[in-house]
Amino acid sequence: MPINPDFQRELMPHSETLRLIGALDVVKTKLSQAAQQWQLLDNTGRVPASPPYAALIQHAADAQTLSRDVMDLTTAWARSAHSTSRVGSAVLTHLATAATLSAFAAPHFAETAETAFSLARSRNPTDRQYAENRMVIDHATARAYLRRTSEALRDAVKELDRYLDLHRFFPAPVPPKPSPHRL
Repeated sequence: MPINPDFQRELMPHSETLRLIGALDVVKTKLSQAAQQWQLLDNTGRVPASPPYAALIQHAADAQTLSRDVMDLTTAWARSAHSTSRVGSAVLTHLATAATLSAFAAPHFAETAETAFSLARSRNPTDRQYAENRMVIDHATARAYLRRTSEALRDAVKELDRYLDLHRFFPAPVPPKPSPHRL
């Protein structure tokens, strides 16, 4: 039974698939590590008396850089010829989700930093408690967006891994050899 030529045309080269998986894994790992390492609370589980504005605004800047990386990968994939295949479309779905989620993290980190900055001027204990609670929620929300972005990238990698399994069953298309006889 011959292989459907349309199916063979849809096959993304093995090396290109591995390259994309590698790029996604790098960003996925950075996102996951950031979600785990970027902490607001101290060792006792409380907001520090003087939350470090500089560190918190750096979280926002770094989250924006990570989001740009996700956006760049998503844009490149969306423009590729492979994004319209069945597998490519599934990968693009996960990348689109990752792009959206990653865009939400930086503003929440920025809100946390802004609140930390204003907290130093707060003298009213009720206002301070409200601000601290808001900081905890914003920071936790931002970290959750990083985790969910990492998970979406992980799901895109899973799609590509399943796709690589198909490569074992279908040989790469071989371009036709030029005929030695000209007509």
